[in-house]
Amino acid sequence: MSMIRVKKQIGTPKYKQIIASIEDAIVSGTLKKGDQLPSLNSIRDAHKLSRDTVLMAFNELKNRGIIQSVVGKGYYLINDNIEVSQKVFLLFDELNSFKEDLYNAFISNLGENVRVDTYFHHFNEDMFSKLIQENQGVYNHYVIMPANLKNTHLVLEALPKDKVYILDQTHPELSEYAGIYQNFEKDIFNNLNMALPSIQNYKKIILLFDHNRQPQGMLKGFKDFCQLNAIANEVINSLQNRDLNKGEVYIIPDDKNLLIAIKKIKEKEFTLSKDIGIISYNDTLLKEIVEGGITTISTDFNSMGERLAKMILNKEQLQIENTNNLILRNSL
Repeated sequence: MSMIRVKKQIGTPKYKQIIASIEDAIVSGTLKKGDQLPSLNSIRDAHKLSRDTVLMAFNELKNRGIIQSVVGKGYYLINDNIEVSQKVFLLFDELNSFKEDLYNAFISNLGENVRVDTYFHHFNEDMFSKLIQENQGVYNHYVIMPANLKNTHLVLEALPKDKVYILDQTHPELSEYAGIYQNFEKDIFNNLNMALPSIQNYKKIILLFDHNRQPQGMLKGFKDFCQLNAIANEVINSLQNRDLNKGEVYIIPDDKNLLIAIKKIKEKEFTLSKDIGIISYNDTLLKEIVEGGITTISTDFNSMGERLAKMILNKEQLQIENTNNLILRNSL
């Protein structure tokens, strides 16, 4: 029974944890071809799971041709070639559509013999620390998205530096680690200057900025742009209780507030672009279509995922700044 490990309150579904435990047992030699697996009911009872959760894991292994069921006896290992040469720990801050693009590009460029287990810290420092501590020594590589959490370098000291890759947002104290990152300060400053002729058609520019989630570089770049161009500006943390006024242009990093803005524009019978301008972050297919197109500041997440996979496969210890572009559309 000790071969099965299921941990609560982590981002990986429990049935996938069961699968990973059995794969680890095969790789380590604990479980050999012809061996019988623990029963569904024993795993269920030991880890306080539903029988369907355990059955889902066993069915996936069965469909892959790794185990088979024998009526009245249980499940047996029939194939010990699980073809996992490397295991990658991938820690995201949260899941959204553009991270799905990054993830899919990463997975598709790693090759078939690499297993990726995905976790989420949801901007919680305790969860970040817990996930790192519980998984140190388990994986060949660790891909970490620290977001704007503080003191992440102290937590990462538990991991070998050459096995860690920092993704999307980095900090000065993480400068010794390889990774692919965005330069949020430079990107917002340069892209707003490119959009300056359109921005000058409005009376005021407003940045939605959540200090708990958004990178500080974004705020600094925004303030530098406004100061350089003598533009009236404001920083707010939400649109929930905000009354939109004609002549305002909003920079909206998150999709929830983007939808709130569009709803408020319709309620007040304003015209997007003419009365209210919008610049969103992180381009998606939906932003190409909604309201005739939303202007975005966006990096290429597919490129980020593809390059990250190559770094891991080639064991490259590099720091790469991912390019960021302004996509002008109907909302500005």
